[in-house]
Amino acid sequence: MDVAELIAGQDRFALHERHLNHQMVRVLRTIGFDVDYVRAEGPYLFDPQGNRYLDLLSGWGVFALGRNHPAIIAALESVLRSNLAHLVQMDLSTLAGILAQRLAARTGLEKAFFCSSGTEAVETALKIARRSTNRSKVIYCERGFHGLTLGSLSVNGDEYFRDGFGDLLPGMIRVPFNDLPALERALAGNDVAAFIFEPIIGHGVFIPDDDYLPEAARLCRKHGALVIADEVQTGLGRTGRFLAVEHWGVEPDMVCLAKALSGGFIPSGAVMMRPKLFNALFDRMERAAVHGSTFSKNDLAMAAGIATLDVIDNEHLVENAERMGTALLAEFATLVDRFEFLHAVRGKGLMLALEFGRPKSLKLRTAWKLLESANEGLFCQMITIPLLKKHRILTQVAGSGLNVVKLLPPLIINDADRKWIADSVTDVIADSHQVPGSVWDLGKTLAGSALKARKAS
Repeated sequence: MDVAELIAGQDRFALHERHLNHQMVRVLRTIGFDVDYVRAEGPYLFDPQGNRYLDLLSGWGVFALGRNHPAIIAALESVLRSNLAHLVQMDLSTLAGILAQRLAARTGLEKAFFCSSGTEAVETALKIARRSTNRSKVIYCERGFHGLTLGSLSVNGDEYFRDGFGDLLPGMIRVPFNDLPALERALAGNDVAAFIFEPIIGHGVFIPDDDYLPEAARLCRKHGALVIADEVQTGLGRTGRFLAVEHWGVEPDMVCLAKALSGGFIPSGAVMMRPKLFNALFDRMERAAVHGSTFSKNDLAMAAGIATLDVIDNEHLVENAERMGTALLAEFATLVDRFEFLHAVRGKGLMLALEFGRPKSLKLRTAWKLLESANEGLFCQMITIPLLKKHRILTQVAGSGLNVVKLLPPLIINDADRKWIADSVTDVIADSHQVPGSVWDLGKTLAGSALKARKAS
């Protein structure tokens, strides 16, 4: 099969409209994100005219190394050429053992369970927590995102994703993020299996107070609950540390990993954990297969994971993430006093957020109200759409109903990319303060579309 020949002349929008998610087709066309990307290299995407775009979505964090990294391609080619006998199932993978060993060295957690996605890693962690503690309750945080399968959805802190799916797992307890008294009250009965959290809330990039996670871990130990860090997006160097919990010196009982572990090619996830937890799940020979995942230890995924760790080390990407992120955050911080719409900037490493809010001046306040009355969080599309159309930078809103633009650049960006980002963001925010203006013509169109959609529903 020649892939280039296969896809040549195909209308992917028509295919998706007929056979896949037609609503996503409508979204992309409505906001002008229906760009025909034909090639990708590193942090960049290219259209048929050869125009270069900077991807600050990174596939929601998958492409930490950028796209089509040659070291990952070489590792995968090596596996394919080696004719390995993988996925025999009644056998053991050497590559899985090597990847587990290397992740253990970096996380301090000796045992690994491999799977194929972040949500599957969370499902595994929930099962192990229940099995090893003989408790069923799990505490999770408002706004937290842990996946969309049934178990992970049960600890998803956003009603946007939960609504309409009926009863979820019983015994799940929601608490506000960064609220120690609420967490302590939830733990007080000494009947909670685990507390699962994102060290930094991905939907909005909300960062905890310095004492929150260390004290949360102490409270969990006191009440016999396990500490589960969901590092599916924050892990593998994203925040300027290999794991985000390292910023606060927290040592979890389990860590969920995925996304960047794939190298951008082969879906992969992992749960790293303390041996006693693993041994509680697989406690005797007849239970050796009590939990598993068909494709979890396939040699392509394992090789991609090993190569990813090598690239992170060899190219000093953790350090680069911290350096680039610190510089970008400092540049963004200077904009807060200059522009009324921009209320706050925050982040760690290359996980950054620009938060917008109601302005003070009457003219801008009236324009803001027009958009927000049509659809809460609509203003941010006035930032993301011009960033793409005018500056060829791909971003998106951080979550439903939030006026937060989230940036997840590949960890390989350089100083020229950083300048491209900073200059473009400054220009677009400045344009949003010109009322009336071309950006607000876009705003009226978006508001009209939102009102029509609301009326239709």
